[in-house]
Amino acid sequence: MTSALYMIGTFVASLLAGAAISIALRPLRAARQAERLARAQRDFHRQREQLEAKFIERAAASGKPRGLRWVDVDFDDDVVYARDRHTRRLKALVAIEVSFEAIEGGGMEEVEAVSNVRAATAEFLHDGTRWHTDGRVYFNLGPSAAVKYLASDLELVAEEHARA
Repeated sequence: MTSALYMIGTFVASLLAGAAISIALRPLRAARQAERLARAQRDFHRQREQLEAKFIERAAASGKPRGLRWVDVDFDDDVVYARDRHTRRLKALVAIEVSFEAIEGGGMEEVEAVSNVRAATAEFLHDGTRWHTDGRVYFNLGPSAAVKYLASDLELVAEEHARA
């Protein structure tokens, strides 16, 4: 009987020690995560010009919207950071304004609204070591609205950690 009590006591003590260590390490993990986030944000701002050029190249090559050619893209200065709920990867979302022109024979030549500037959000992805873009754009949504629209897939990175 005493050996059973000894084993139960040892088991409970091990659980308590593990919980205490886990609680003690929580601030260290949070500090490491905050440092990784700050580093990724600094990297984004350092590489932003090249990332924007790559975004335009990829988005324009996508063929979307059909029948239109990308003419100009203006990027906003502000960045909204969000985390993918499934992969835990960081995303940077930037408001953009896009101008198009109709492609001859594309069926949009007679549409008056083609010349209207479109508001959208450009998406940039961090793979854990570097930033890149697939040229993904969310038309008619600002960055915060895109995060809300994609709430099942994205979560906003806390504001106090998002400043670069």
